[in-house]
Amino acid sequence: MAEPMQVEVVSADQVVWSGQATNIIAKTVEGDIGILAGHSPVLGVLVPSGLEVLTPDGKREIIAVDGGFISVAHGRVSILSEYARMAGEISLPAAEKELAEAQARLDAGDEDEETRRHFVRASGQVRAAQKAQ
Repeated sequence: MAEPMQVEVVSADQVVWSGQATNIIAKTVEGDIGILAGHSPVLGVLVPSGLEVLTPDGKREIIAVDGGFISVAHGRVSILSEYARMAGEISLPAAEKELAEAQARLDAGDEDEETRRHFVRASGQVRAAQKAQ
């Protein structure tokens, strides 16, 4: 069995998760990507979603991201996103309410950058919270 990979999930203001992993599943603009130890170098653009990180002890971590990048090289995986949060810290009902509010503002024609960013962030939170259930 190959050595686990070193993984870091970093948001704009903090390291959200760091540790060893045997498998990562992320959603990119081109579809889902699975990363195993020994994976060839890759750079991908993430969409709002819930990343899955499987640790050597069998634990499954779900992390909400609002987009960003995933980089794989030399046994290291870096996930960079403006917003990232552990799914266990997210209330699904609250995230669904945020998403509905942002969608309503978009539907009403309020398409400023802040509203779009709020919608994208809420989308990632809902997907991660659903995946963690």
